Amino acid sequence: MTSNKLLTPAEAAARLGVSPVTIRNWAQKGDLVAHVTAGGHRRFTEAELRRFARSNNMTFFPPATETQRILVVEDDRQFAAFIKDALAMLDPPPVVEMAYDGFEAGRRLQGLQPDFVLLDLMLPGVDGFSICRRLRSDPETRAVRIIAMTGYDTPENVTRILDDGAEACLSKPFGVDQLLDAIAGTDRDRPEPA
Repeated sequence: MTSNKLLTPAEAAARLGVSPVTIRNWAQKGDLVAHVTAGGHRRFTEAELRRFARSNNMTFFPPATETQRILVVEDDRQFAAFIKDALAMLDPPPVVEMAYDGFEAGRRLQGLQPDFVLLDLMLPGVDGFSICRRLRSDPETRAVRIIAMTGYDTPENVTRILDDGAEACLSKPFGVDQLLDAIAGTDRDRPEPA
């Protein structure tokens, strides 16, 4: 999910799609948390940049060589296989791991450290709402993008999962294009939670 490497203002600027001067200004104002080296230079963590991007509804651009990691949490194995096949169409193809219940999702989260979680709401054991809230409350996983999926897309469920921190909620069954558009962020109309 995140690297422990401290990034220069130029590297941070590339991640947020702005100029290094803008990064320095945000740091100077205290909007963006910076670490200061012994020589007085500002450095930034990827986790802080992701947090800042989410809280300001900005796109975070991972390094070009970084392979996306996606955790699919879906108890319907046939539908999970469809999602995995659809994700293989991304270029470059992401690393995809599957979890078929909420407890397994918890175990896989630590090992994979995903960039995205595709999260079914109605799971055996721990439901998707609880998983989403836990991800958002933990500083280590707060920046993970969460796209919810449900066959029970009542207005109450959709509002609840978006309020819990998901950026989108897809109604099952959905098509490949709809899934890939959600991952690309083309359907995002809500600010992401901090």
